[in-house]
Amino acid sequence: MRLALRAGLSLALVGLAACAAVVTATPGPVAGPDRAVRMEARHVPLGVGGATLAPGVSYAGGLILRGPDLHGLSDLKIDADRAWAISDFGHLVRFTIRLDRNGRLTSADSAVTRPLTGLDGVALAPKENADAEGLALLPDDRVLVSFERDHRIWSYGAGANERPALVSTPHHPFEDNQGVEGLAAAPDGKWLALGESGGAWLCDADACAPLPNAPRAHTDGFLTTGADVDPAGGWFIVQRLFVPPLNMQARVRHMAPDGTLSEPLIRLRPPASTDNFEGIAAVRTPSGVRLYLLSDDNDNVFQKTLLLAFDVSRPVR
Repeated sequence: MRLALRAGLSLALVGLAACAAVVTATPGPVAGPDRAVRMEARHVPLGVGGATLAPGVSYAGGLILRGPDLHGLSDLKIDADRAWAISDFGHLVRFTIRLDRNGRLTSADSAVTRPLTGLDGVALAPKENADAEGLALLPDDRVLVSFERDHRIWSYGAGANERPALVSTPHHPFEDNQGVEGLAAAPDGKWLALGESGGAWLCDADACAPLPNAPRAHTDGFLTTGADVDPAGGWFIVQRLFVPPLNMQARVRHMAPDGTLSEPLIRLRPPASTDNFEGIAAVRTPSGVRLYLLSDDNDNVFQKTLLLAFDVSRPVR
């Protein structure tokens, strides 16, 4: 979801003065419909103050990602060391994440992009038709993408290599710019769909059914912007609050299979490294789960594309 931001956001939301060296990946030749793109990865600290982590949660490194094709990234999933993201401008972006010997996030490179296509195989346009917000990688390798404004969920087939096909989408009167923002795999080949302003549905090939205990509306200013499946059951969700011009916050919570939400595991607010977080990915680790958060810079010069990593030791509830 794009936000109308003001120049005041140049406040040090990401502590640029504390950043370390920059690593730039130069595009090389690729096969198929993908196009290699330039990616610059700069280390970013969590910052002093503004971050509240629940017991068992620790920061595992962060990056600012820059590149002419890396704007508006609105969801994130990770398969092995390969990150998948989609953008508000109708593109699928993939890149490789790099960890150091201690498992901390240290860099990212090998970025490629391709346009998301419509039912006719032609690249989506204009923005109202291409506003991709949610991404799910299913166990059968199908790639699902949710769109808002023209609210729908499409399957792009195995590896996102097919023309899209409409799949079950919640029948709900979503507002124009507040559709299915959270999308994630679910047990038995199903998928979870989360409305930005409230509501959660479990979908299969036939229909979508609401989760009984999921909040139907948000009352504290936070909106749900991303979700990923918890390898141990349920999901992790990211929620974002924005009050112009400077108050940008995020929190991560666990969602049980019935939709019940935990207390926040992660809270971010200035002066911590924070921005418009819309993407979340969960990866199993020997001690629990690694969570990656990705922010959407809205193609705004005063915002950043942040990729932050957090380790969560069990239990999470």
